[in-house]
Amino acid sequence: MKISTIASSTLFAVGALAESEPAEFRPLEAQLDKSSFFEQFDKEPKLGDTWKISHAVKNEEFTYVGEWAIEEPVVYPGFKKDRGLVVKSEAAHHAISAQLPQVFDNTDNTLVLQYEVKLQQGLNCGGAYVKLLSAEGLNKNEFSNETPYQVMFGPDKCGTTNKVHLIIKRKNPATGEYEEHQLATPPMGRIVKTTSLYTLIIKPNNDFEIRINGEVAKAGNLLNEKLIKPPFGAPKEIDDPEDQKPEDWVDEDMIPDPDAVKPEDWDESEPLRIVDPEAVKPENWNEDAELYIPDPEATKPEDWDDEEDGEWVAPVIPNPECADIGCGPWKAPYITNPNYKGKWSPPLIENPDYKGPWSPKKIANPNYFEDKKPANLEPIGGLGFELWTMNADILFDNIYLGHSIKEAEFIGNETFVPKLELEEAESAKNAPKPDFEPETPPETGLDSTGNIFTDVFDTVFQTVLEYYVSANAFLNDVVQEPSVLLERPGEAVYYLVTFFSGFTFLVAVWSGLIFALTGAGKKPETSAKTPTKSTQKIEEVTEDETEKTDSSSAAKNSTKATKRT
Repeated sequence: MKISTIASSTLFAVGALAESEPAEFRPLEAQLDKSSFFEQFDKEPKLGDTWKISHAVKNEEFTYVGEWAIEEPVVYPGFKKDRGLVVKSEAAHHAISAQLPQVFDNTDNTLVLQYEVKLQQGLNCGGAYVKLLSAEGLNKNEFSNETPYQVMFGPDKCGTTNKVHLIIKRKNPATGEYEEHQLATPPMGRIVKTTSLYTLIIKPNNDFEIRINGEVAKAGNLLNEKLIKPPFGAPKEIDDPEDQKPEDWVDEDMIPDPDAVKPEDWDESEPLRIVDPEAVKPENWNEDAELYIPDPEATKPEDWDDEEDGEWVAPVIPNPECADIGCGPWKAPYITNPNYKGKWSPPLIENPDYKGPWSPKKIANPNYFEDKKPANLEPIGGLGFELWTMNADILFDNIYLGHSIKEAEFIGNETFVPKLELEEAESAKNAPKPDFEPETPPETGLDSTGNIFTDVFDTVFQTVLEYYVSANAFLNDVVQEPSVLLERPGEAVYYLVTFFSGFTFLVAVWSGLIFALTGAGKKPETSAKTPTKSTQKIEEVTEDETEKTDSSSAAKNSTKATKRT
């Protein structure tokens, strides 16, 4: 199914901007899969039935006292009456959760989690992430940080730390304990006051993607040990906990020479620096002159009152006579002592007893297991926001959990894209105005030929932008895992050929511009056609969600899915 983002976003945005009042929110009416969960906060004006606030005690010390509300945004609002779930308290712990209508099973299926975040006061220190709660034991206790979860995903920032979490909890079948596995190098979140869209995709082949505003910010495979720390599963061998380093083990590779003797002429009393014995006071040095003198041009202010302000004293300035000669008491400078040797110590030699660094011996890991399907999460029974934040008015909206990438992209195109256009238009109104209007450049003969420069620039810019996003994602994959070149040689050839073709095209355009400037007086034998700006149509990503797709293709398609007019 094809979706024109340009058409849908323009329909909403133009209608809103053309009126004096913003367009009113209309709930998205779409037939989603029966296993999908979608929350627009349009059916429940108050909290209670679906979303339940928790006041549990955290770590037996803190209580979740943070308040929540369902309300419209107050900073850069988009559609009128478009409500979301809002964090209302500053410097407080917050917890709220919703139980899914039915248990969400991700076995051998694609998981797509998507939601909007609007940081109306920014984010100095706090989280805006969501948890997918385990179905087992969900209703045993009030929702808290102790509630079992399967996935934690979303932005988190405090000070200089800014990252988008992806944490997956897995159970060790040998010990029965759960362990958190997370991204080693997570992407950065968008800290802006307009709405941001966060999307997580986990496929049955363990490939994953993190998209921000529809563009791929991170992609890879969950079994890549360089991306996920700690890796899924347990190693076959571990260090023997009972193995101890022998007392006679020597791990120092260099030792002081035991046969070295301090030389008899070694003098440790000599200082590092001494007064230069050969220094002589310059002949023009004036020891009687002052370095600073009263300013001869200074005059007492007319409003100076000696009785109230005290006796007036002229300010001092550097003595101009000292500009070329030295003034004041003369002292010889210091130099490095040529006789200085410092404290003597014997030189280092190789240790004849050195055995190398010690490490415990390896034994079979009694808790060894393989986890080749971390994408097969345990059943999910709900969603929850369990946060600490210093900033209030964090708004969450359009929460989607399902198995379809196409559904998530459709929702993003129909809700996020037009909303963001309205917010950015409102933000632009409040942008600081320049102190002066820029002057209009004089018209040239080149503009009268059909705006050739504008047309060429627009066309080239759109093409280069799409190429850059997909090529950059492919390059990141190669840097993280060089074997990608062997697995996907066709893409490598495509990007190389496209790069050199684009380079050749730019050289040709540049040559044409030089000819137009230097040979404009000559009548060309044949007229070149003025390039026209192509009308581009953005389509959804169409792909078999159970078939392995590389992150570079996802980057290219996701860029198309969220481009705006």
